[in-house]
Amino acid sequence: MKTVVSVSQGSSEYDYELETEFLGHTFRVVRVGTDGNLDRAEAVLDSIRAQADAIGLSMMHDHYHYQVGREQLEHPDTARLEACVPDKPITTGVGLRGILQEWAVRHTQTELGHFFDNARVLFLNGQAGFRIARALSEHTDNLFFADPYLDFGVPRLLNSLNQLEAYTKLTAPVMFSPNAVRVIERLHRSPLYRMGEKLISGSLHEAVKDCHVIVGAMGDLEVFSEKELDGKTVITSRVTTSALDWFRSRRVAMVVDYSPWLEGRPVGVNVMEAMISAALSRTPEQLGADDFLDVIEQLGVEPRILYPNGYRRINRFAFVIHPLSQQYLTKTPPLDWVASVSPPAVMNLVEKAIAYTPPFVYSKVSGIQSPTGDEVEGWLITVGGTPREIMAHDPEFTYSRLLAAANLAKKLGAQIMGLGAFTKVVGDAGITVAKRAPLPITTGNSYSASGALWAAHDAAKRIGRVSIGKSGKMAGKAMVVGATGAIGSVCARLLAKAVDEIYLVAPEAAKLLSLKESIEQETPGAIVHVAATTNRDLGDMDMVVTATSGAGKRILDIMQVKPGCVITDVARPLDIPAEDVAKRPDVLVIESGEIKLPGIVKMKDIGLPKGIAYACLAETIVLALEARFENFTLGRNIEWEKVREIYKLGLKHGMELAAVSGVNGVFTEEDFERVRTLAAHATEPA
Repeated sequence: MKTVVSVSQGSSEYDYELETEFLGHTFRVVRVGTDGNLDRAEAVLDSIRAQADAIGLSMMHDHYHYQVGREQLEHPDTARLEACVPDKPITTGVGLRGILQEWAVRHTQTELGHFFDNARVLFLNGQAGFRIARALSEHTDNLFFADPYLDFGVPRLLNSLNQLEAYTKLTAPVMFSPNAVRVIERLHRSPLYRMGEKLISGSLHEAVKDCHVIVGAMGDLEVFSEKELDGKTVITSRVTTSALDWFRSRRVAMVVDYSPWLEGRPVGVNVMEAMISAALSRTPEQLGADDFLDVIEQLGVEPRILYPNGYRRINRFAFVIHPLSQQYLTKTPPLDWVASVSPPAVMNLVEKAIAYTPPFVYSKVSGIQSPTGDEVEGWLITVGGTPREIMAHDPEFTYSRLLAAANLAKKLGAQIMGLGAFTKVVGDAGITVAKRAPLPITTGNSYSASGALWAAHDAAKRIGRVSIGKSGKMAGKAMVVGATGAIGSVCARLLAKAVDEIYLVAPEAAKLLSLKESIEQETPGAIVHVAATTNRDLGDMDMVVTATSGAGKRILDIMQVKPGCVITDVARPLDIPAEDVAKRPDVLVIESGEIKLPGIVKMKDIGLPKGIAYACLAETIVLALEARFENFTLGRNIEWEKVREIYKLGLKHGMELAAVSGVNGVFTEEDFERVRTLAAHATEPA
């Protein structure tokens, strides 16, 4: 029988002894904790050296051999203990640890798909986690290192691998010399340090709160509470049952444990490397990657992905918004005061100036939770241009602001970004932005089209003036105004499958003919009409969808509309002004199909009831919930297959059609009854 002893500077409370079969040998493994007493550790080493075939050293933080870039570092306490046993293999597990740490990142990214993309990752000890940081740097630039906090009490984070390497090169001669260790210990005990300790600690706690992934040993994590760790992912080692209970109490979402297991319990990497050394009769220095790979394959060792409170994954999104008119600007302090005391000319200048402001976060979004257990959080990022200002500049003006917003989204940790309102119709409708942006982009137009028809179908059913014909389609006529646009063309394709006759209206005659031809090929038997304006056919319609980018221009005469008609206004700003809606109480004008988000949603006011989102925003959220971090809807030719797909994904994740709303808010049952009654009276024979 071979014997491996792990001498730890940690608590003796966790001591154990076990027997196991390993690489064809019977092993006795003993763990002895020395409670941070270096003299006791030396005495233990002296007492067990004769019986041990190999020895593992586990320090307080378990990583006292470092390699950071080109710097090879050894803590003086480690060197002191190694010197106690010159005739036996002794290791801290540095060789195996590096492989398992890096593999933990790659395994998780493969298993969960894009999990670490743009994540904000905080390393409580960057030097110990250098291999993890290097692997994560392939997926995110948002790496932060708290070494200055824990080493010197300096409340400053390093924010790149280059900074960590420079810091290590500069501080290594100080940190890893025996005299310096004593000086640092005295510094930590000094009254001046203790006076600033709360400030330093508070700053570090805020840093933990602002990150999505925390990398550190249990000893470093224990100072943090649920307030900081709720929803976080932790990468660490030796997660025992009690440690998992601790993570559960802190509402940690996910734990990645890179330590190996023996006999149903996690063991230190130093223990495993000492066992390999003893089994192969080689010193730790003689072990290479091939030896470690053979053991990993033979034993089936792999990182563990643990969910302390049941499956919980939190993905991240960003969404770009902008003021829809000058009136929106006047609702924002201090512009509300400026508007109240200034003539219109001044507000016109303010509107122009605001268009040049850099993007900023308008609101954090949280509390969105799918029935699948997936969650998302995100940020609404605003750019300053109103539709009038956006359309007054060339596309590059808006592209530059959207790319600035994308860079901000990336720094915040977003994995996908959606474009809202007029930002998605500028230029080539998101294609150029997607090519240049550092994260995937979607315009949300697929779900906007789906939501518009969802709402129109629901409203038409509730008014009850249309019926289903023998063909299974709605027995009536529908018109799409702005039919050649991105959303309009998809609405036209889908309505052709659901309504007896469809009328397509747009000023581009050739595009209309091409769209008609395409629809007739996709939907044999569809009856499709085309027109440049609404004038000729508007009065016969049972349903109208307006999807233009007319920026407030009047696109139809509501007085021509048939009583009981349902008009769905998809455009932003709205195609049909409130004063026109008021003229026809016998017509239902709805503002497209807003979506009720699942969960208890926390988000600033965006002009909708609490928990309700525009369909384009909901598309971004659905994709984030599904972990579909890809350019989903771009350009002006939307694929109706994607419209159907996003609709199904929305249902999967608990999206619901919100209460149907108009210019004056949510329609009540009394509103539907009013339209029914007035329409019936208007169509009664004289």
